[in-house]
Amino acid sequence: MISQATTFIFESYSLEDDRKTIHLAYSVQFDSGRILTLISNIKLPAEVPPGITTPLLDLVLHPLHLMVGVSYWKMYCPKEIVIKTRQLNESQAVFWNTIYTKGLGEFFFKNEIDFRELVSFPFEKGRVKSEPVYFEAKDRSLVGIAGGKDSLLSYELLKKHHKDIKGVVFETNQKFPLISALTAYMNEPALFIRHTLDPKIYELSKTGLIYNGHIPISAVNAFLGVMTAVIYNYSYFIVSNERSSNLGNVDYLGMEVNHQWSKSYEFEQLFSDYVKSHITPSVQYFSLLRPLSELKIVELFSVYKIYFPHFSSCNKNFTAFKETSRSKWCGVCAKCAFVFAMFSAYLTKKELIELFGKNIFANKTLIPLYRQLLGIADIKPFDCVGTFEEVLVAMYIAHEKGEYKDDAVMRMFSKEVMPQISEMKKLHAAVCAVGDITQLPHEFKNIFLTLP
Repeated sequence: MISQATTFIFESYSLEDDRKTIHLAYSVQFDSGRILTLISNIKLPAEVPPGITTPLLDLVLHPLHLMVGVSYWKMYCPKEIVIKTRQLNESQAVFWNTIYTKGLGEFFFKNEIDFRELVSFPFEKGRVKSEPVYFEAKDRSLVGIAGGKDSLLSYELLKKHHKDIKGVVFETNQKFPLISALTAYMNEPALFIRHTLDPKIYELSKTGLIYNGHIPISAVNAFLGVMTAVIYNYSYFIVSNERSSNLGNVDYLGMEVNHQWSKSYEFEQLFSDYVKSHITPSVQYFSLLRPLSELKIVELFSVYKIYFPHFSSCNKNFTAFKETSRSKWCGVCAKCAFVFAMFSAYLTKKELIELFGKNIFANKTLIPLYRQLLGIADIKPFDCVGTFEEVLVAMYIAHEKGEYKDDAVMRMFSKEVMPQISEMKKLHAAVCAVGDITQLPHEFKNIFLTLP
């Protein structure tokens, strides 16, 4: 049974004396009067330069403190929230209510929590001003490197267009060997930001006394990325979220639940506006791949075969507490099943099996999962997967090549899906078309004018 907590408190944030460690403190109060203290530490790759003013650093650390707190607030979901540091104004409170509510949508759904009017950040009406701080940022970009195809494609596109870029990697609780090996192979001396959660969250997760579930990790990384850009003087923090991430999974209590909400364009707009209005207009956050579908990304990435032995999109390589996977692809999760289908459109069967180390289409136990990915059963899997149309087009292309006709998943596709297909050429063109680029900064738009 979940312990009953009354209040969640954002206690304090500070830059430690070594100027490389950020200390974030929280507490939870219970009906019994007991207080649980929780601490996060963020380790930076180099000291915060003395030129970073205290007001600017404060504007960066305050929202980071609030964002990281989502991991601890969701343990008990108490109604009362107290902020002991900087007070929020009403528009800021609305922002944080949205970030927590929509970012935790899957968590609420799976734990059957009624989120309506649950998240209520306090604010002082009409009394709190929040002025951003401008600084002279260098014309260069931080690029998030996550170990998968998306961030690698962004990296290569930016290099091709001679952009001044630097990779940044966010690690939670432990090193991710796959990303370390990948950045070494790339000869990219990336910046590594290590976030260490309080070990009590892991210990309590095994007791049944707290809620467990998905957090909006991409939102946490967004705040970490902007912080890093401010501290080390970059104009842009670039991520690699595609337009497919806008699609939700299920409706719950009147709200669309989207596993990838913190990768969606809705989040991107909200976060970008918040940074500009309440932190600094000198750093811009955006997703370079927003105009592209997952299928188009795979088409473009497929030419970079030098990365095939080194990358993975399987999330079992990037867990916070559990031991990371010994294999680059587990071969049974929704992400593996989806990415295998995407690549089946552009690689030969031999190349694909060599990449994954297995033929995922041959695994008959994955047929129900593929039905979900195709939109013909249950709901879209709660994972970072693309749209039903993308899976349909990719599997149609693979089907027409004939290499998979004897595999269990493709036999299901032939029987249950192929008879329903019409106007595939039109659908294929729509799925792979480059979308709206108007939201991109002007100096990055030309990247999409020369795509094949």
